[in-house]
Amino acid sequence: MLLYTTMYKTIDQIEVTNKRVFLRVDFNVPLTKEAPYTITDDTRIRAALPTINALQKRGAKLIVASHLGRPKGKPDEKYSLKPVFEHLKSLVNGNIRFANDCIGSEVECLAAELEPGDILLLENLRFHPEEEKNDPGFSQLLAKLADVYVDDAFGAAHRAHASIEGITHFVNVKAAGYLMDKELKYLGGVMQNPAQPFIAIIGGAKISGKIDVIQSLLKKADKVLIGGGMTYTFLKAEGKGIGKSLCEDDKLEIAKSLLSSSGGHLVLAVDSVLAHEFANDAESKTVSINEMPPDWQGVDIGPETIELFTSEIAHAKTIVWNGPMGVFEMPNFAKGTLAIAKAMAEATAHGATTVVGGGDSVAALEQAHLADKMSHVSTGGGASLEFLEGKTLPGVAALGNN
Repeated sequence: MLLYTTMYKTIDQIEVTNKRVFLRVDFNVPLTKEAPYTITDDTRIRAALPTINALQKRGAKLIVASHLGRPKGKPDEKYSLKPVFEHLKSLVNGNIRFANDCIGSEVECLAAELEPGDILLLENLRFHPEEEKNDPGFSQLLAKLADVYVDDAFGAAHRAHASIEGITHFVNVKAAGYLMDKELKYLGGVMQNPAQPFIAIIGGAKISGKIDVIQSLLKKADKVLIGGGMTYTFLKAEGKGIGKSLCEDDKLEIAKSLLSSSGGHLVLAVDSVLAHEFANDAESKTVSINEMPPDWQGVDIGPETIELFTSEIAHAKTIVWNGPMGVFEMPNFAKGTLAIAKAMAEATAHGATTVVGGGDSVAALEQAHLADKMSHVSTGGGASLEFLEGKTLPGVAALGNN
């Protein structure tokens, strides 16, 4: 893995006073389903505020850009950044304006009129198909707006899009914002120089999206604890009955291979909470993983597994968590996931480094009101997964081309 922190400059290392700074952020926030569209969670907007505030104080002329949703390359009111603009106005100081597009003569005029400390928020980058195609002509038009490029959108760093990778070929000065830098330092520290013992907790429904992560972590971690729906693919690979539990039969051979090559470092559940049907009020019971009846399905880790996993967490110095332990969206089957969140909060309080990545894990932390008790909660689900897999992120590699 590349030592990312040696590859790029941060905003503290570049001159921004009186310069137009193109700031790529991740304002891909959830909105209400019906108009008038309003933001239901502003976590990603608030995460970018330290960078925005710092650049403002240093007299930068800010051109802020983001995508939102999947508008399929054309304008769509459902994915407009106007609600973000209205919300952002209440969070920042100074003059802030909204551009109805992200390229073109009108936008260029608005950018040219900016004074130090002003902010211009561009309309959704993905209203143009060229953004996701990383079109050089579109990249050049974005670059035309600014003197300096700053990327603070870690959540999109795994995408080689025009505003993330392409634009860097046409702007001489590039840097990472505070959020991007923080993400890379925490995730990089975990993968390059973790304090031992180092354990990883991997959950979620399917093994298919996390095979590379598990393989990568098995090379680094002392133990990898497996929870969630993917547990049952591993258990079936061991020859155990799993009833009606979720299983990816086409991944059984991969699961067998991971188990046989892990040297005992892969730790599976020892008991499971079962439901007779997939519903919060369904009849449920807890059984050993050796005694699963045919007409039931696994929906959470059981109390013995909670004790096993929390004991591992309590003795660890570095812990990475990605993916819930069960169907945590249903309150009756959230116990395992919430227990892991609490154990990690306690580990953090005792000096361990705890890093959480992935949308469902973060949602579980928010549900437990423990997000602020972790060392770091990643804003990038897909980006953090690819980083943990050991992949080079295009958006980060591009910052090294100063």
